Amino acid sequence: MSGYIAYLVFFLIVALTYSIVVMGLNLQWGFTGLFNAGVVGFFAIGAYGTAVLTGPDRAELIGGFGLPFPVGVIGGMILSTLAALVVGLATLRLREEYLAISTFGIAISIQLVALNFDTLTGGAQGLTGIPRPLFATFGSPGAYNLFYLGLVATVAAVVYFGLQAALHSPWGRLLKAIREDETAAASLGKNPAMVRLQAFVLGSTLMGLAGGLYVGFIGYVSPMDFLPILTFQIWAMLIVGGSGNNRGAIVGAVGVWALWTMSGFAISRLLPVEYQSQGGAIQVIIIGLLIVLTLLFRPRGLIGEAQSVSRHVS
Repeated sequence: MSGYIAYLVFFLIVALTYSIVVMGLNLQWGFTGLFNAGVVGFFAIGAYGTAVLTGPDRAELIGGFGLPFPVGVIGGMILSTLAALVVGLATLRLREEYLAISTFGIAISIQLVALNFDTLTGGAQGLTGIPRPLFATFGSPGAYNLFYLGLVATVAAVVYFGLQAALHSPWGRLLKAIREDETAAASLGKNPAMVRLQAFVLGSTLMGLAGGLYVGFIGYVSPMDFLPILTFQIWAMLIVGGSGNNRGAIVGAVGVWALWTMSGFAISRLLPVEYQSQGGAIQVIIIGLLIVLTLLFRPRGLIGEAQSVSRHVS
């Protein structure tokens, strides 16, 4: 496998993993109107949960149960679900910027726990040696990466079609009705608070699923993987791709991640060595400029929600 193809495979694995996170955020914001600024926190819980459950036994650390990878991913999803349930019950009565501030604070708290709870998370050193599923079955890293790309693409497709089915159901129409006019939905005997909680928990569970897939591929996890910049990237992917449309979520994930990686490569090659430390700031500026241009010229994103939104509530 040539170097370009190998890198393309690696790129697509990461981009499609992020697309699952973006679809989870799209369920929360694009279809329900919930401003979750703590995306990275639920992604981290899924990642660490999977790492602790599947990793090797270490005398100095809690966990290391050596469970099969699917069991570890499901366990990470359950942990993300429970965390989202607790957070949702505590915060979903808040609105707009208050909800954003509270979820952002929770994400920062989760990252700080990962950084300081050494006996569980490995602290700043992280957790290493996490088994990559079926790695020994393949004769080369390139062949394994192709297999993992197929796995991630399959999971992303299942998530996409599962969400599409849910969003075209009466429950999905109810999400949009609550987003458009909560008072009208409540007047029809619906429970907006419960429906918002369901959307928040399901979206966060998908973020935990993506965290587990990420750990299974990288084989390592540390607090540096879950800095607030990742939440900014995920939101950029949704805004550029188009909220309220899961195809837009996938396109945005691939497109923004491509811009991020290509700009990083260009900066590393073109900037003098003494300015390399500012490269990350330049990447953020480029993505910020992309968001501004999108909002100016394509407010609905590349593939946004259709103009006519059904408000039928069953």
